[in-house]
Parts: sequence; C-alpha cells; structure tokens
Amino acid sequence: MASSVALPSQANTAALPKRLLSLIPGLLLLTAVGYAGKFIEQSITAYKAAHHIVGPNIEYVLWAILIGLVISNTVGVPRVFQAGVATYEFWLKAGIVLLGSRFLIGDLLRLGGISLGLIAIEIALALTVTHLIGRAFGLSPKLTSLLAVGSSICGVSAIIAAQGAIDAEEKDASVAITAILALGAISLFSFPLIGHTLHFSDHAFGLWAGLAVDNTAEATATGALYSDAAGKIAVLAKTARNATIGFIVLGYAIYWASRGQAQAIGNKAAFLWKKFPKFVLGFLLISTLATIGFFGNAHAAKGAPLSPQLVAIANLSRWAFLLTFAGVGLRTSLRELGKQGWRPFVVSALGEIFIALLTLGLVYGADRVFHL
Repeated sequence: MASSVALPSQANTAALPKRLLSLIPGLLLLTAVGYAGKFIEQSITAYKAAHHIVGPNIEYVLWAILIGLVISNTVGVPRVFQAGVATYEFWLKAGIVLLGSRFLIGDLLRLGGISLGLIAIEIALALTVTHLIGRAFGLSPKLTSLLAVGSSICGVSAIIAAQGAIDAEEKDASVAITAILALGAISLFSFPLIGHTLHFSDHAFGLWAGLAVDNTAEATATGALYSDAAGKIAVLAKTARNATIGFIVLGYAIYWASRGQAQAIGNKAAFLWKKFPKFVLGFLLISTLATIGFFGNAHAAKGAPLSPQLVAIANLSRWAFLLTFAGVGLRTSLRELGKQGWRPFVVSALGEIFIALLTLGLVYGADRVFHL
C-alpha cells in the first residue's frame, strides 16, 4: 500500500520539470511583448524630446496591450505559447504583493475611510442593479448571479469562485467572463479620456478605476495608463474590493443551497478561507514590513531616497506588471467575444455604465470635498 501511495507523488515530481519547461515559450512571449511596449514608449518619448514636440505620453501599458491584441487577433497565439501566457494572472498577483512595499500602513488607513465607504456602496448597488437588469432581460438566475458577482467584486476570479459555489454551468461562467473581459477592455480606452477631461488628480482617478473596473488586470492597467501614481491607488482600491470575495460568494452559496440548487455549506470559516484571495494577505504583509522599516527607508514622498531594497522590489513589481499587461492583450480574442450572444453583454454593459457613472460622481464629489 505504501508503494501505491508514493507512486502518484513520484509521477507528479517527475512531471514537474516538463510542466515548467512548457511555460518557457509563453513567458518569453510575454517578456518580448511587454518589453516591446516599453521600447516603443521610450523611443517616442526620446523622439519628442529631441525634436521639442509637446504631446501626451502614451504609457507602455497601452502599447503592450495593443501589441498583444494584434497578435492574438491576427496570427493567434500558438498552443506552445498558451501555457506560459496563461501565467499572466500569477504575475498580476505577484506585482500587487510587491507593490505593498510602496504603501505604509498609515497610508492605507488614511485612504480606508473614504474608499471603504465607496466600495460598500459600489458593491451593494452593483449587485442590486445587475440582478434587476438581468431579470428584465430574461437571463437565467444563475447567469445573472455570476454577472452580478463579477461586476461588483473582481471580475474573472469572482465568477470562477462563484461558479463552483452555486453549481452554475460552465457555459454560464464562460459567458459571464467574456462579458466582463469585453467591458474591461473598453474601460482601458475610455476611462483615461474621461479622467483627463475632468482633470482628475492621480489619486481620484486611481480610486475611480479601482472602484469601477471589474477585472483586476484591467483595473491595474487603466490606472497605470493615467499615471504611475494613479495605477498604485487603483491597485489599492481594487485589492480592497477583492478582499470581500469570500463573503459575497458565501452569501450566494447559502442562498442557492437554501433553494436546493447548490451544495450546503458545512464549515463557513473554511469556505471563506478557501475563497479569500491570498495575495491580499501578501500585500498587507509586505506593507507591514515596509512600515516597520524591514526594507529600509520607505519615506521617499517626504524627500528622502528609497532604500536599495525598496528600489529592487519596485523594479520587480514593474516587471511583473509588464508581463501582466502583455498577457491581457494576448488573452483577449475579439472573435470569441462576438460568439456569446447579445443579452449578457447588454445586461453587463448597462450595469457597468450605471456603476461607472455612479462611482464617477461619488469620487468627483469626494475629490471636491476631501481634495483627494
């Protein structure tokens, strides 16, 4: 019996190097696309400086996403690259964790009073409005639940977590994910234009992006397209939204179980821990270590230079996000987005427009009153 138990472990161990090797082509593609975006940004900036041309700076984020979109929607991403490209969500979470080094606990607490109140309003209204619109358009209740969870919390991750919890069909999850990704792609281009038109501060725009854009990768990219500072605030606000995923999904699981259409939840604490996004804890841990000076001086905003350790961590975070943004483009297929039917997109779009306008008004008001 001992040998029969050991064999699977040995097989898994033997297969690990092969799985790691399968990631290399995709990781190289992510790196090439991300670096190409950075190269284009730097080349255009240098050209404008040399010829004294004044104009807006287009961040590498947009170039990396556009290059990825062109590749995925023309020649496509061959199978050999797909496993490595799919790791972009890992790099997103790693980048967020490392970004915690740039936020001291005091900064998080000062931001929390305003942002937590806005997050609570956003979640409650997004859930309510999406359910009302979904019912009006005749969507199935579970598909509506997935759309509501995705639009209120954290996009794809929330939909995947909720699918298993409420025993939703895979096709419903696929439709919900496609709708969320499509609208997130639109946000990348529309939000920065609106922010510049309204002359939003970096802080205000980052807060709006973190509140209104659903998928974490798109929220991070949207903030970074506005400015580096806005990108950091977007990550912080989005991470706070992500932290509620376990509680929201638990509520849906209990509701559907009470109707006999999902498995009953036994240990609620274990369920919450399983669904809770662990990278949020990593972000808080790194932030705590930065606060107590574990990485050296973290008060660059007050005029002192960052410590070499924090500079190194910041560079690692930028590289992680570079791979993330390349993956966003490479994983977005416009052909697939058009195959899912129109009703889920209409429901999501109407809900997203409502939430975007609502949070825009809330952030604009908060900025006027509290000078974000």
